Formats: sequence, structure tokens, C-alpha cells
Amino acid sequence: MRHPVDQLPRPLPLAAGALQHVAAMYAGVVAPPLIIGAAVGLGPTDLALLISASLFTAGVATLLQALGFRRVGSRLPLINGVSFAVVAPVLAIVEEHGQAGALPVVYGATLVGGVLTTLAAPYFGRLTRLFPAVVAGTVITLIGLCLLPVAIRWIRGNDPASPSYGSVRGVLVAVVTLAAVLACNRFLTGIGNRFALLIGLVVGTLVAWPLGMVDTAAFSDAPVFAFATPLHFGTPVFDAAAIVSMCIVMVVVMTESTADMLALGEIVGRPTTERTIADGLRADGLATAFSALFGGFACTAFAQNIGLIALTRVVSRYVVAGAGVVLVLLGLFPVAGAVVALVPGPVLGGAGLVLFGSVAVSGIKALAADGLAESGKVLTVAISLGVGLVPIVAPDFYHRFPGVVQTVMDSGISAGTVAAVVLNLLVSGVRRTKLPV
Repeated sequence: MRHPVDQLPRPLPLAAGALQHVAAMYAGVVAPPLIIGAAVGLGPTDLALLISASLFTAGVATLLQALGFRRVGSRLPLINGVSFAVVAPVLAIVEEHGQAGALPVVYGATLVGGVLTTLAAPYFGRLTRLFPAVVAGTVITLIGLCLLPVAIRWIRGNDPASPSYGSVRGVLVAVVTLAAVLACNRFLTGIGNRFALLIGLVVGTLVAWPLGMVDTAAFSDAPVFAFATPLHFGTPVFDAAAIVSMCIVMVVVMTESTADMLALGEIVGRPTTERTIADGLRADGLATAFSALFGGFACTAFAQNIGLIALTRVVSRYVVAGAGVVLVLLGLFPVAGAVVALVPGPVLGGAGLVLFGSVAVSGIKALAADGLAESGKVLTVAISLGVGLVPIVAPDFYHRFPGVVQTVMDSGISAGTVAAVVLNLLVSGVRRTKLPV
């Protein structure tokens, strides 16, 4: 019998699962290019190409991870997309080089960062021996906790000046969506139960439509076909300072991807090995280098989709590969992406609460299975969660620290992971923490 991860579902469940994954991560993959495009002053046409390039390269990266070839790809149901960690260094590059010359410098640094990540993957993979059950459980819990504020912001909105910011109707639509997901999960069986999130998103969007919360302008203005040709935004320029900052970002990306692969291995019942981590990080590196040539940015695992797998128990990597195909098509046909973008923020937020909470619960289950009778383990979990939640509770906490420190510590996942690894080494050492190879 094949492991469920390697089983190929029937066409209809595969397609529905793929669309469900794309709906869960679409907002996350288009947000970074929107921010970066505005910072470099791109016009509507080039901004559309930048978003299309990010979707296209995310699809390629997802296919690399899920299907793999030779020693590239984790062969886990792992969705990849643009990392938010790149936004801060890119904005710093824009400030230093100006709007006109920023993107070539960004892509030069991204290309080098991708190549170095590919070369460093086997060595970084060996560090997984530093992730015993107590560390892995803490990191998985932290991933869920760090994502929950994202769902809250989707419900509330991001612009305090907007009339819809924190509106009662937004909260009510989120509650309706959440209730629909829970009802499908509780009362339906078979395909209805497995695709509870997709049904909830459709129900929430239909409820939000007559309330004026569905913006159709993006759909009417979107071009039918658009593709960023290689080097459309300029030939890569290699600047030493930009390369250093991007390589630091790639270390953060590798740390977060490692944590995500450990979490996913726990959820799908296939223990993550050193080889899995190394192969997955090679895919991250190659996809990042590929993205630099086609107008995308650094690629990393998307933790929100891990929550979807924990909720639905649809663990086939071929479903995620189907999502990769959908992302490639969305990158080539922006009008199709505009259909996905019709889902309003509060609807995503309502679904996100159960998705991200499911990740945290998976981490708690892993901690419970390991046992927390030892005081050293309790302290490791307690302090690591506290350190990881600092940038979530107080986003500007590290604003007076050097840029290198900010890059690592401004990510709650990477900050908590570093704390958990260091504390575990101090308390337990490394003797019992080696993963299988």
C-alpha cells in the first residue's frame, strides 16, 4: 500500500482540493508584489505583470516541492509562494538605489540567494537533528499562533481610514463563513467533509455579495493574458550589500521552511528526515533563482496550507501539485486570478481562524505526545513561545536593533525556532535529537 501522501485521488476531488489550497493562499502570494510594486512606482500594466510573475513562479515552486525530481523537492503536500521576509530588505534597496534602479538589484541579490540556498541545503538539512519532539512541537504551535493575527486582520481590514475597517458586517460575514466550515466538517461526510473550507468560502462570498463587500473592479480590469518574459524588469545587478541582506533573508526562509516541513511531516504521518529537509530546501533555492529571472521573489513554504491539510486530512501531494498547476494558469491568465480575488477579506478571515488554529492544535498534540513532565522541557516551550510572540504582540519591538537582528527576530516563527533550539541544547544537549536520514 502506498502512503496516503503518494496516492493519486480521482479527478474531481483532486481539482476541488487544488482550488481549496489556492483560495487559502492567494491573498498571501499577491500581497508582497503589491507592496513592492507600489514602492518602486510601477504602473498598472507592470504591476499586473509583477503579480502574474509571482503567481507563475509560486506554481513552479509548488510543483518542484510536491512532485520533485532526483534530489530536488520534499515530495510532501507543501505549497510554496513569495516569502513576506523579502519585503523589508527590498524596501531598503529601493530607498538606497531609487525606484528606477531597485528591481535589477533586487533580482541580482535574489538570484545569488537562491543559488547559495541550493548549495547550502544538504548542510542545513543536517541541522534537523536539533529539532527533537519538544522543539518541533513548539515550532508547530508557534506557526499556528503567529498566523492567527493574519486572520484577524483579514476580518478587521488593514486601513484604519476605510469605512469598512472593523465593521460589524465584516465580523458577521466571518462568523457565517466559520459556521459554514464547521457545519460541513461536522455534518457532511465524504467529499463534502473534505472540502468544507471551499464550501465555506463560497457561502461566505455569496452572503457578502449583497452587502457590497465583493469588489468586482479587479475582475473587470484584469487582462485575459499576461506573462512577464524573462528579465522583463531588467538584467540582474549584483550589489554586495543587497546580496548580504538577501542571503540573511534566505537563512530565515530556510529556517521557516524547515519548521513547516517538520510540522507537515507530523500532520501527514510521514516523519521528516534529513534527506527530506535537504531536498525541500534545494527546491526552495532553485525556485528562488528561477523566480529572479522571471520577475518573482524568494520562495518559501506557506504555513496556512498546512492548516488546511490538518483540517481536511487530504494529504495527497498530487492535490498540492494540482494547486501548483492552477497557480501557473493564474499567472498566465490574470482574469482567472481576479475570480479568486473576489473572495473578500472577512470571508478569508473566518476560514483562517479554523485553519491556523488547526496548526496550533497539531503542535499541542505533538507536545502532549512527547510529555512535558521534565521542568527543562516546560521552560523550553514556555520561553520559546514567549520569544516567538514578541513580534506578533509588538511589531516594532526590535526597531532599534541592527538590521540583521531585525530580519531574524521580526519573524515570530524564526525567532521562536532559534529560541527553542538554543534552549533545548542548553537543557538536553543534542545526543537524542538526531532525525532519521
